[in-house]
Amino acid sequence: MPALFVKHLTVMDFSYVDADRGIVGESWIVDVILHGDLDHQGMVFDFGHVKKQIKQAIDELYDHRLLVPKDLKQLTSSIDEGGLTIHWQDNAGKDYRHLSPPSAAELLPCDEITTDNIALLMQSKLKQLLPPNVTDIQITLRAEEIDGDFYHYSHGLKKHDGNCQRIAHGHRSRIEIMINGSRDSALEASWAQRWQDIYIGTEEDVIGTSTLSNYTHFAYEAPQGRFELSLPSEKCYLIPTDSTVEYLAAHITNEIKQQQPASEVTVFAYEGVFKGAIGEA
Repeated sequence: MPALFVKHLTVMDFSYVDADRGIVGESWIVDVILHGDLDHQGMVFDFGHVKKQIKQAIDELYDHRLLVPKDLKQLTSSIDEGGLTIHWQDNAGKDYRHLSPPSAAELLPCDEITTDNIALLMQSKLKQLLPPNVTDIQITLRAEEIDGDFYHYSHGLKKHDGNCQRIAHGHRSRIEIMINGSRDSALEASWAQRWQDIYIGTEEDVIGTSTLSNYTHFAYEAPQGRFELSLPSEKCYLIPTDSTVEYLAAHITNEIKQQQPASEVTVFAYEGVFKGAIGEA
């Protein structure tokens, strides 16, 4: 049976809940294979439609969202006029709370978020959008192959006019640090460890920190609505600016420059796959 494929159709940048790691920022590359009969054009499906319809559907389903498996400990959820509220615990008994418009989070029928689980769910939903001659769709989700250090971070950009305003979406990002024109693998590893599975929050968005229970609470109003997030303080990294990748690159650069004032510092901070910002000092 004829089939067509599109490698690297899109990249899903999102965050998900893991029972051990907490809220994890992730970036998965999406590959698609369509099986079916040839239509009147001699095609299984027009490549233009694949790139438009299927990519758009994937973006709406999972991109820039918080994905939550339903089988988490003590998971509760409710929807009212204030939005969708989700409470859960991780395996260490730490509590999390996420409030957002319903479109910013998704409760999924699985016990953990994996590439295989999400690919199966995605295939089931996308089949409904395909013309009758397309008999099957195969989705492969994969992480970028990175030769070096990387970190997973989650954040929200309240001033963004798109889906980046969602308070818990994220990325899996490589980092490259140049000191006087040469790569510094030790610094790269240090920052990757510092920001592994971290929530990068803006100081002005903190509405409270409980010193007794060690939780930090964030909230802001954005064009899509009210967003709130509470999580263990050990999972948070606060900065004085918004957490755009431009500010993150500048932050890392400035921190290194303070330690090495005589050095020329260049930082390539990635935001997901093949994009990012450069900091120089």
